[in-house]
Amino acid sequence: MNSRPEIALDCYHCGLPVPAGADFVVAIDGAPRAMCCPGCQAVASAIVDGGLDRFYRYRGALSPTPPAAATESLASYDLPEVQRDFVRAAPDGSHSAELLVSGITCSACAWLIEHHLARVPGVEAVSVNASTHRCLLRWRPEAVAPSRLLAAFEAIGYEARPAGDEGAERKRGREAKLFLLRLGVAGLGMMQAGHAAIGLYAGAYTGIDPEWEALLRWVSLVTVTPVVLFSAQPFFAAAWRSLRARHLVMDVPVALAVALAFVASAWATVTHSGEVYYDSVSMFVFLLLLGRYLEMRVRHRNEHYSASLARLIPPVATRLDQGGEQAVAVKSLLPGDLIRVASGATIPCDGVVEAGQGAVIEAVLTGEQNPVVKGPGSAVSAGTVNGDNPLRIRVASTGQHTRLGAILDLVASAQGEKPRIATQADRVASGFVAAVLVVSVAVAAIWWWIDPARALWVTLSVLVVTCPCALSLATPTALTVASAELRRRGFLIRRGHVLETLAVVDRCVFDKTGTLTLGAMGVSGVLPLADLAPEELLALAAALERGSSHPIARAFAGVPAVPPVEDQASVLGQGVAGTVAGRRLAFGTPEFAAGRFGFPAPAVPAGAGLPLLLADEGGPLGWIVLEDTLRPGAADAIRQLEAAGVAVELLSGDRPAAAAAMADRLAIRQWRGGASPEDKLAHIRRRQGEGHRVLMVGDGINDVPVLSGADVSVAMGDAVDVTRLHADSLLVSGNLDTLAAAVVLARRTRAIIRQNLGWALLYNLLALPLAAAGMIPPWVAAIGMSLSSLLVVVNALRLGRRGGGR
Repeated sequence: MNSRPEIALDCYHCGLPVPAGADFVVAIDGAPRAMCCPGCQAVASAIVDGGLDRFYRYRGALSPTPPAAATESLASYDLPEVQRDFVRAAPDGSHSAELLVSGITCSACAWLIEHHLARVPGVEAVSVNASTHRCLLRWRPEAVAPSRLLAAFEAIGYEARPAGDEGAERKRGREAKLFLLRLGVAGLGMMQAGHAAIGLYAGAYTGIDPEWEALLRWVSLVTVTPVVLFSAQPFFAAAWRSLRARHLVMDVPVALAVALAFVASAWATVTHSGEVYYDSVSMFVFLLLLGRYLEMRVRHRNEHYSASLARLIPPVATRLDQGGEQAVAVKSLLPGDLIRVASGATIPCDGVVEAGQGAVIEAVLTGEQNPVVKGPGSAVSAGTVNGDNPLRIRVASTGQHTRLGAILDLVASAQGEKPRIATQADRVASGFVAAVLVVSVAVAAIWWWIDPARALWVTLSVLVVTCPCALSLATPTALTVASAELRRRGFLIRRGHVLETLAVVDRCVFDKTGTLTLGAMGVSGVLPLADLAPEELLALAAALERGSSHPIARAFAGVPAVPPVEDQASVLGQGVAGTVAGRRLAFGTPEFAAGRFGFPAPAVPAGAGLPLLLADEGGPLGWIVLEDTLRPGAADAIRQLEAAGVAVELLSGDRPAAAAAMADRLAIRQWRGGASPEDKLAHIRRRQGEGHRVLMVGDGINDVPVLSGADVSVAMGDAVDVTRLHADSLLVSGNLDTLAAAVVLARRTRAIIRQNLGWALLYNLLALPLAAAGMIPPWVAAIGMSLSSLLVVVNALRLGRRGGGR
């Protein structure tokens, strides 16, 4: 009896026909499966034994033909404009790409992916890193398309997508690794030289044989040489560059001290004379590198945040047209296109929700992880994440014209501009270095006359103890940490003077529309004049406004169960008319609605807001009062600013009555309405003439002159491009209470900088006389200088703690 199971005649592993008489069987999922050859049998056995049965479960569960949407989504990676971002072409004609693979749990997963992808025709090389979840793939473009390669991953239960251009990230990684290697070599050299120094110092008091003394010196020379030649190389390189540029930096005395101490110690070792300070050299290099490593980590963290923003936009979007859904490159989207964003997907553009309702996570813009509910008429931004339900979005802008693009532009400009206070600190440090070199020469000359044997070591102590490392680190470290903390809160700095000026502002002037308010009309009241319920009045008005792009129409976007409208006709600046459920209606200004049907307009209700009249042929039906929606947190922001000692004013171009109502609502004591752009600028100039330092917050084109004229200005995140360009900073989060936090953090930053500068100068002023008097040996000077540098860095890092701005 033939025991060969009755199973398919194709190999369960590779799909090729099973030769007649072949008996290669592997038990998979509790059932015997036929294999075509010993190779497939061995691979399948290894997969099963490695606990990777999901290879076959995924393959068996997946349909042979992927869904159309999935196929189009992968096919979009074949578009040339998409491939430009992640595919690299080699001179031999092959293509390569770095992919980020999700689903990898162990090295066996990497083995499985490598062997599976290697079987795809056209693939030349595949390498998977199980720890980083990255796959480096090389293939022949004429033989296989990127979409097929990505589909090959999905066929075995993994998902691969382009990792993007991460050259800068890799560069930072290499820099950090090299820095750690230098630090490690310096640490090992310091420990070994320290052990030998203990013997030498003990021998100096108790007596030591010359042979052992020479041996310990030579051991120290061997262990410290890599420290000087490798670990201290950045100091020598920077010093050489600065000397060539004829501009003194703090690395000049550092390099001079290290070189002199090492050469003198080496000479003493070779000639069996004098003292050696290998332990001081290695300790000096190690502690200085440690302080700079902390500063580098702060800088890298800031740069990594900036780089990660650029990778948030997906390369592909699903566009809706008459032919259905089509996966296209995000770069090819145009304003007015309609796209679908699936649940859990990143929104690729700025736009307005046309259909659907879902919770969108806007942490990239606001720093808040709590989702915000978006529905028809709601604005959404590129880089935010659609949390639950699919959304249909009308494209408004893409790429650099989005809010996220504006953030990237601001980050780039802020990183390219050095704050004035940092420039001043650089000049102070440069002058200080020159003074140190002059003092060192004078000390060397004096001690050469007093005691030539001690001249070198006293001069080394002066060079080391007065190294202005702490002075140079004091300002940039604090500014870097403070800028990063504000960025996490959704406050982006565009000009270098922002932190410096925010620390001294005593008056904050707000625009009203779009700043204290959202710039979007909302229904604040319904006053029926006929036998209709408020809900019916809203439904009729919403029907008339349906399809309109006017700001008033957006106030009715959330009204449910709106009947259809016929014969819709709008009159610019007056209102809209049409037929709803057989009833002729008009909605707009009292004159428009009443004049449409020839009856006198009723008395306008008292109060703030914009009253609009709804009427039909029988007369007025009711008033619907619209009001600009108050920005959440506006009242709290004003209270916090006043608590911080900053006076608050409202300066609006809106009607004086509307400005008065807003001022009363927010308890703002000083306000002015009906102000033109010229009036606003004149008002700011008058306040500055009184001695005030003014912070201006606005969002419109009419605010550009006053934003440019204020001491420091903030534009709202959704402001127009020209406003953002003329503002010193951008409040992308839209949370006005961030302003008070920014002022407090700026003041704290100023205090930290003053503390750091004060400590650095005090330490140098106290230590210099002692070192010049020969009371501080070089190794003590190294410890003091390095601890001084570490102190200012750690003090600056306090600004990055949550709540550090308070």
